[in-house]
Amino acid sequence: MLASAGLGSRRNCEELITTGRVEVDRQIVTQLGTRIDPLKSEVRVDGEKLPNPKRVVYMLNKPVGVVTTNFDPAGRPRVVDLVPAEQRLFAIGRLDRMSEGLILVTNDGPLANLLSHPRYGVEKKYLVQVAGVPSQELLDKIRRGITLAEGKVHAKRVEIRSQHKLSAVLEMILDEGKNREIRRMLARLGHKVHQLKRVGVGKLSLGNLLPSQWRPLSWNEIEALRQDAIAAVGPVEAGRMNEPVREGRPPQRPGREGPSGRSRPRAGQGAGRSTSTTESGREAGGRPLGGRAAGGRAVGGRGQNSRSQTPPPRARLEASGSQGSVSEPRRPAAGRGPRRPRRPGKASSWRKPRGV
Repeated sequence: MLASAGLGSRRNCEELITTGRVEVDRQIVTQLGTRIDPLKSEVRVDGEKLPNPKRVVYMLNKPVGVVTTNFDPAGRPRVVDLVPAEQRLFAIGRLDRMSEGLILVTNDGPLANLLSHPRYGVEKKYLVQVAGVPSQELLDKIRRGITLAEGKVHAKRVEIRSQHKLSAVLEMILDEGKNREIRRMLARLGHKVHQLKRVGVGKLSLGNLLPSQWRPLSWNEIEALRQDAIAAVGPVEAGRMNEPVREGRPPQRPGREGPSGRSRPRAGQGAGRSTSTTESGREAGGRPLGGRAAGGRAVGGRGQNSRSQTPPPRARLEASGSQGSVSEPRRPAAGRGPRRPRRPGKASSWRKPRGV
């Protein structure tokens, strides 16, 4: 809601919340992901009340040479600059700079997630002019899938719309979108893309909009797009996908739980750290600390109790009265100074051969 009101990016709005500058119904909120009703709740930032944002969706015919990002260090024209609005807008999905056609601009985050997430499978229709005429065998490969760096990608439907002497126009329908997916698929098959235009999203078509022209969508058109996305996964799962991510303890990795449901100690942690002891220095189970289990393994492990029960080797030697079984630490020879450091740039295993 804060980002939709034009207070900055999502990251900047998160800093406003965590620093205690946001109030909801006269109560300071510092937890990220707090859900509110924008029509009933009163939101204030630094004591100033925010107006309830009106959710809008615009359809734009993006021309060639315009980028879809909201932040462009190069200062190139953006799609949000072509739609005059008081709210902070962003584009749903992407079209690269050399592509044109239908793109939606909105301030509705849940709707953008429904239309752009590949899980919902909202269809996008494209008209693609390529060099040469692809054969039916190549079209079948596009339908089955082509392996790219991100994995295997495919077109849901593809057919030749018109055919010329040195080029052809393809109609392609995709239900997912990756970076320059159509151009890379066709380039892998040896057909360079000359022109790419998106003409439809779901049941919405570009119509007679000219490049750089836009129009607001009606409520019926927005609801039709929403229902197309929800029909793919169901209303319950769609609502779960649109829930904000809450901060908390990350889920435990599988395989870290014991048979009783509690997590097992990590490797190197002894049982003496987690077991309770009695005043007589024994564990609750009756075994002496620092002793050995039936399999011969020390029960105390690396715990503090096990170290205190085992004296150092020199102390054991003096207690037994024997001499010479434990060697003294090696001392440097008299008159020999500290060792010279190794020559820089040489490997640690480099040695001069003997007898040379």
